Amino acid sequence: MTALRAPVTALLVVDVQSAFVAGDAAVPDATRLLDRVTDLVGRARGAGALVVHLQNDGAVGQPDEPGTPGWELHLPVRTGPAETVIRKSEDDGFEETSLEAGLTAAGVRALAVCGVMSEMCVLATARRALELGYRVVLPHDAHATYDIPAAPDISDVVPAAMASRVAEWALGDEVEIVARAGDVSFASPFVTTSTAGHSSCGS
Repeated sequence: MTALRAPVTALLVVDVQSAFVAGDAAVPDATRLLDRVTDLVGRARGAGALVVHLQNDGAVGQPDEPGTPGWELHLPVRTGPAETVIRKSEDDGFEETSLEAGLTAAGVRALAVCGVMSEMCVLATARRALELGYRVVLPHDAHATYDIPAAPDISDVVPAAMASRVAEWALGDEVEIVARAGDVSFASPFVTTSTAGHSSCGS
């Protein structure tokens, strides 16, 4: 793990949608996850950092199918120049979305990633951010996934916590893994009021 050296100027909240964090179908320990993500969002807002909520558009019949209760973002959004929602249909939050353009417009070069699922959308989005040259911080206690079911002749059930840790490891040594969401600090990327007024990510 790499010690955090400086604040980040954006927070990507990946797919914190009701289908995954509420009710009987929620990821294990969803209460902890929501507590950590809520803390990150609150501190990012307070510092004036850019907050981007990624919202996945699932296929017809999936828990996150657009327009269904499970598709809705579970945490409230304060839409404005420094906070936005970007819908996506791929694991990678940069794929065919305005995310990179919005980060560039805001002057962001360092960001934190949180949300679900660790080995899918969180991993894919963090990996693409690294490939694009962003500094990426991933707080260990602010992303989550489900248990991986047993597979005959392959493995027993893989606990969700183990799957999340493997997802972190798969990102290599460029990502900054920190133990706690509280270890992440934020700063504003916006230099002036006029700059901030033209820096929002669009959906």
